[in-house]
Amino acid sequence: LKEGRDAGIRLKANALVECWYPGQEGGHALADMLFGKINPGGKLPVSFSRSVGELPVFYNRHPTADSNRYVEGPRQPLFAFGHGLSYTRFAMSAPRVSRTSFAPGETVTVEVEVSNIGGREGDEVIQLYIRDDVSSAPRPVLELRKFQRLTLRPGETRIQRFNLVPDDLAFWDLAMNWTVEPGSFTLYAGPSSDRLKSVQIEVRAGSNS
Repeated sequence: LKEGRDAGIRLKANALVECWYPGQEGGHALADMLFGKINPGGKLPVSFSRSVGELPVFYNRHPTADSNRYVEGPRQPLFAFGHGLSYTRFAMSAPRVSRTSFAPGETVTVEVEVSNIGGREGDEVIQLYIRDDVSSAPRPVLELRKFQRLTLRPGETRIQRFNLVPDDLAFWDLAMNWTVEPGSFTLYAGPSSDRLKSVQIEVRAGSNS
């Protein structure tokens, strides 16, 4: 679709169904979803830009992509990685950590509370991202580290726990060592890469394990 026509469609449509390759039973699944027999819970594995002039919009882009823009325009995707719709609504808390300061070889527990605040049973996918706030070599602005799909009844609340181990914070440094550098990290949790709540943690200086 040309951008002009696409813009008109976006103004009129309340939702879009992205089917990719649904297989031979895809028609039945699509009909069940459109007629409300099942509740969709799919999430996008890619990001969709608003226009070619706003690339790149993928969530794990290089930090310089935000400071050196291709054109003057917002760096916001039309549909972000992890985006998805449902016939119900969910509320998700900011991530809570067992401790905010720990050594490079220690594990930290992260909790995220999710509630189904709508009128139908449905699935939500909790996505946990990290960002190394200061590193000796450039790292992506976001790195997906954990995710979990939950099925919740109307009014149900559940706490999802993730364990972040040293490898979840590590990267290949300039000397090509797999390491966890001390310093500040930001943890993000949310239903998609553009709807996130955060908490900061500190990795203390010490030997890696």
